[in-house]
Amino acid sequence: MAVHPVKRAFKYRFYPSDVQSAELARTFGCVRKVYNLALAARSEAWARQERVNYHQTSAMLTAWKKTEELAFLNEVSSVPLQQTLRHLQSAFTHFFAKRAKYPRFKSRKTSRKSAEYTTSGFRFRNGALTLAKMTDPLDIVWSRPLPEGAKPSTVTVSQDPAGRWFVSILCEDPSVKPLPATDAAIGIDVGLGHLLTLSTGEKVANPRHERRDRARLAKAQRESSRKAKGSANRDKARRRVARVHARIADRRRDLLHQLTNRLVRENQTLVIEDLTVTNMVKNRPLARAIADAGWREFRCLLEYKAAWYGREVIAVDRYFPSTRLCSACGSLREKMPLSVRAWTCGTCGRAHDRDVNAAKNLLAAGLAATVCGAGVRPQRSSPGGQSAMKQKTPRREP
Repeated sequence: MAVHPVKRAFKYRFYPSDVQSAELARTFGCVRKVYNLALAARSEAWARQERVNYHQTSAMLTAWKKTEELAFLNEVSSVPLQQTLRHLQSAFTHFFAKRAKYPRFKSRKTSRKSAEYTTSGFRFRNGALTLAKMTDPLDIVWSRPLPEGAKPSTVTVSQDPAGRWFVSILCEDPSVKPLPATDAAIGIDVGLGHLLTLSTGEKVANPRHERRDRARLAKAQRESSRKAKGSANRDKARRRVARVHARIADRRRDLLHQLTNRLVRENQTLVIEDLTVTNMVKNRPLARAIADAGWREFRCLLEYKAAWYGREVIAVDRYFPSTRLCSACGSLREKMPLSVRAWTCGTCGRAHDRDVNAAKNLLAAGLAATVCGAGVRPQRSSPGGQSAMKQKTPRREP
């Protein structure tokens, strides 16, 4: 069976000149303007019970450029403007498929600043990347090399709230191939005391990145709140807050990449729990700690890397009683408060570490799920349905 090369995005930081930053800022503004205009047009048509697709919004864009009010759209490359219409079409496709909410308008202050260029909107020669409407190539810090002979298909330029500029280059990476198959399987239980607990008994400490920088973040936020709204000092203070957040996010992401790389390379089957992080962060006492742990990002990284390297990720239903179930004899406890970190089974007398026992139960349940064909995402793929892994407390015979 032929293995198709994996398309992979390589993200780099770059430092634009004043002319380039001004051009990109105009492009970001025009992209946001076109997206909002197209969304308004489609929403009005939706109210009239009419459907507007990408081709119709593309014709609208041509008409908008000819008006005096929107003539400034001709000053930037047309490629990012067409791409934002395609993104809007994708947003509506996900909405109609009930995978996402109705698209929202982009805000100048809070929306992500980005522009996407396809092959007709950039030139990549001899390791130099030049965007449309620009004469000089971008000053990119090549922190890692692109695959040999890489031919980028898409380039995305973005600026984060901290003011840093990034370029993401999408190209085929022939080095990403399925790893040799192995019999190793592992259960992974995520937590707050320890970030990960494996069925082998290994525990990965939770570095609590946000807690380490909490004092610095609070100071930056206090200074920002004292500045007059709309002033230049307010904007500088806001960037200082954003830099602290960026530092926290970068360290968290780096650790999760290291962990997922190791787990995927060492194991053929990885079993995790299908947690609803969105609902869990509504728990006010634990919301900050849960968000800092990055459980959702951990799962996303694990799943796409497993797909790259020929591994299997199994998500056990969130209602499976992995914590209260004895991994030795299978007996089930009625209750298990969070304060109980170790317990002894009343049936077989086996002493358990709470998290290690849960990881072992997840592994056993996941391997059983492969026999009956349960999916990787039992809850996401069938909203409101009951997955093959859902188990209830068994009734005891009188």
